[in-house]
Amino acid sequence: MSSPDTPLLPRRTVIVAVAGLGAAAACGPAATPSTDPTASVASSRAAPPPTPTREPRPVAPADDIPVGGGRVYPDLRVVVTQPSPGEFRGFGIVCTHDSCELNAVKNGTINCPCHGSRYAITDGSVVRGPARTGLRTEKVAVQGDQVVLL
Repeated sequence: MSSPDTPLLPRRTVIVAVAGLGAAAACGPAATPSTDPTASVASSRAAPPPTPTREPRPVAPADDIPVGGGRVYPDLRVVVTQPSPGEFRGFGIVCTHDSCELNAVKNGTINCPCHGSRYAITDGSVVRGPARTGLRTEKVAVQGDQVVLL
């Protein structure tokens, strides 16, 4: 049992506890959890961060891309095709079979020199293996008379 002169808590414990409460109060509301039920809803409605955009990069004059065919642009890592007049498509330059660089667009397909994979100029899907998955698509558009990579 304790006597009336003996404190129930050591003096040091009380001082540390009071100092900690004072420090938390000094930090303001950011240090304490919100009891406002709308606070979490409002923060979940915040706009997502903007996606980085890049400037359109010119690829070639639209007239340089043959209708029913296309061209490979190794420096830009893109293949641009024109399956029908005025319809331009873009694809990555890397074969999905063994990561070789595609080198030609002939006879309506995008061709890989390494193992013979062929891809459709319309959507980059596999026409002939050994590749099993289609090409990565790239966004292209026509601005003025130029095809640009977006």
